[in-house]
Amino acid sequence: MDNKVTLYGASGHGKVIIDILESMGVEIDCILDDNPNLHRILNYSIAKPAVKDVEYNRQVIFSIGNNAVRKMLSEKMNCTFAKAIHQSAIISAHSEVREGTVVMAGVIINPDTVVGKHCIINTGAVVEHDCVIADFVHLSPNVSLAGNVHVMEGAHIGIGASVIQGVRIGKWATIGAGAVILKDVPDYAVVVGNPGKIIKYNTKNE
Repeated sequence: MDNKVTLYGASGHGKVIIDILESMGVEIDCILDDNPNLHRILNYSIAKPAVKDVEYNRQVIFSIGNNAVRKMLSEKMNCTFAKAIHQSAIISAHSEVREGTVVMAGVIINPDTVVGKHCIINTGAVVEHDCVIADFVHLSPNVSLAGNVHVMEGAHIGIGASVIQGVRIGKWATIGAGAVILKDVPDYAVVVGNPGKIIKYNTKNE
């Protein structure tokens, strides 16, 4: 990665990414956000371009927590994407973390795991061996995935949730905070509780 990155999104999530990049010694070239009411984040000023105004030679990370918004922006922008990995994260040399993804402090990713593009692997999450995390997924803080779990595109697993081995979490599904997932979750399902139960289905990518 070049030693200069542009962030798109000035949110609380963006603050954590700023902290990671600073700890890596990476220069934050620019922070972009379309909200006219935002002017500064931490010690940085905020620029307000349209997507089309982003220079395509920049390395970009989407500092936006919403999975669907990250997907939408990635489809509009023809640029190079960086990734940010906190120095305290433990990532097996036999795993793969793809472009645009952010790995927070205290994360563990074990062998033969693949983490897709533009994912958020949040503070203290544990991803065991042979897992497959598709693009635009968010694993919240302290999520635990046992071995051979497949999390499909855009799914969001809430803080402190646990998933037993071999389970498939469907695309754009939502798993509630603290849920315990013992069986496969269908696409778009919203699941809460211990054991996890479906309470509704998302009608759009949320």
